[in-house]
Amino acid sequence: MPDRLDRPSDELPASAPSTASPGAMQSYRYQLTVGEDVVDPTTWAGSVPVAHGIAPHVRIGREKWFNLLWLLPIGFVGLLVAVAAAKGLRDMPSVQRFIARYPGTIEPASSLRDKGLPVWVGVQHFLNLFLMIFIIRSGLQILSDHPRLYWTRHSTPGKDWFRIQKPVPDDPLWTAKQDSISLPGQVGLPGIRHSIGLARWWHLGTDTLWLLNGVAFYVLLFVTPQWRRIVPTSWAVFPNALSVLIQYLSLHWPTENGWVAYNGLQLIAYFITVFVAAPLALITGLGMSPALSTRFKRISKLLSIQVARSVHFFVLSWFVLFIVIHVTLVFTTGLLPNLNHIYAARDNDSWIGFWIFAASMVVVVVGWVAATPFTLRHPRVIQRVGFALIGPAQRLFEHLDSTPGEYSEKDISPYFWHNGQYPDSDEYKALLAGNFVDYRLRVSGLVDNPLELDLGQLRALPYHEQITQHFCIQGWSGVAKWGGVSMQTIMDLVNPQAEAKWVVFYSLGDGADKGVYYDAHPIEQMSYHLTMLAYDMNGEPLSFGHGAPLRLRNETQLGFKQVKWVKGVEFVAEFSELGGGYGGYNQDHEFFGYRQSI
Repeated sequence: MPDRLDRPSDELPASAPSTASPGAMQSYRYQLTVGEDVVDPTTWAGSVPVAHGIAPHVRIGREKWFNLLWLLPIGFVGLLVAVAAAKGLRDMPSVQRFIARYPGTIEPASSLRDKGLPVWVGVQHFLNLFLMIFIIRSGLQILSDHPRLYWTRHSTPGKDWFRIQKPVPDDPLWTAKQDSISLPGQVGLPGIRHSIGLARWWHLGTDTLWLLNGVAFYVLLFVTPQWRRIVPTSWAVFPNALSVLIQYLSLHWPTENGWVAYNGLQLIAYFITVFVAAPLALITGLGMSPALSTRFKRISKLLSIQVARSVHFFVLSWFVLFIVIHVTLVFTTGLLPNLNHIYAARDNDSWIGFWIFAASMVVVVVGWVAATPFTLRHPRVIQRVGFALIGPAQRLFEHLDSTPGEYSEKDISPYFWHNGQYPDSDEYKALLAGNFVDYRLRVSGLVDNPLELDLGQLRALPYHEQITQHFCIQGWSGVAKWGGVSMQTIMDLVNPQAEAKWVVFYSLGDGADKGVYYDAHPIEQMSYHLTMLAYDMNGEPLSFGHGAPLRLRNETQLGFKQVKWVKGVEFVAEFSELGGGYGGYNQDHEFFGYRQSI
């Protein structure tokens, strides 16, 4: 929305008398704290207690919920019924003729020339498995930080279709952090509650390696005849797949030779995994990016963050289901030849493939077991390596400036989650009790014209209003109308010096481990149209829970960077000397990244 010019920005009213001390006006840096370089689960995130969730539930209708654990006995009974039905069908002459016509495998005409699996397939197979265990574990950890899924753009309690947490309590100041749950240590990664910063480094960093491995796989697949194994070239694949399903369920395994060609059911499963599920994982992952969502409006209208999260969860479920069924069939349809095919690139019943497989499983198990303790002892390594892997993409995406107009007032969310550590200092309590009459925003650092502005002066500046979507790092989202002053207006007033590369926002509130909450943003993003200091939300002054009296909005970044209860803004050349030197409170204490546009 366009700015409303209430008063020229160079004609500020006189400031009310200041009650700030000279020391506080000079700098807030002494109020910052340095985070630890080792994770102690007992003191982690402000000693956040263990909080167990519930069994996975899905909504049935408007009010009822179904416990998915019931699928285990239901599935078992269903499998018994399916086996009995398949055995009965197998005795029918028409079905026998169908199986004879469609035995299950379509051997390619070039089978004699192209048969066999090259060594690179086995290498790719192992790398894919090894990387996938970290992707799945960290993905579950991320889900546990906001253990609810929605089809709506907003994350209103009661509108979720899936949850692994109890209903949201009636507490009006219930936070998203309180709503997070704990996972068993060797299920999630790193396996402690509200460790989403480290989980995201694992997830996004390993995703990068997985995608690179996938690109190599695609290239090798199509420069060799191997693509014929997993790309259907005839409609006959469907009756053959049905034939294989009947044969499997009747417990009379089909005659097949995976060394030459996969059966119809395998072919379809591999095709979906490689050419549908894998690309969909990438697309839905990018659909959760604030920078991309606010830039590519037409796509984000359809693929909102919550739709992307839900579809991403289905992709995860597919991968897990595929792995379970795939491993089961490998072990039950001819263990030694199957392992020789994929691990030893040979077609025989020797034990070579088995021993290579066993050695690879040792690597997998060691990686699985060691990941959590290594992360807790060396979180900075995970932070640095993760940023080295995903950082280039995040730097690319965060510089996509966005424009207003994506949302209208009808899109405003009926519920906007609270989050963060509420300020409880005497200073803030006094300001709140006095309706912020004595509040001052101090803007200083590498600027020509340092300023101290009260709320009257801030409201006298050119008014900026925008309706935008909030993307929390935990996964929830919400659309709100923000009113306030553009950061470009602030910069025009203070005139940053050429040396200023970063803008640091200080909060009146502390972080979970004490010490003032702060965050650094690239100065170039301060001139983006959707970067502002908001004092209104949905047509009303900011509430206590949402950051009163002033909060930052930088819509290309995730929610933890939108500092609430802002008391100061400092322009700096580098942020390495602030706090722990990592660019923000959550970066110092919980190992987030200062660039989080994805």
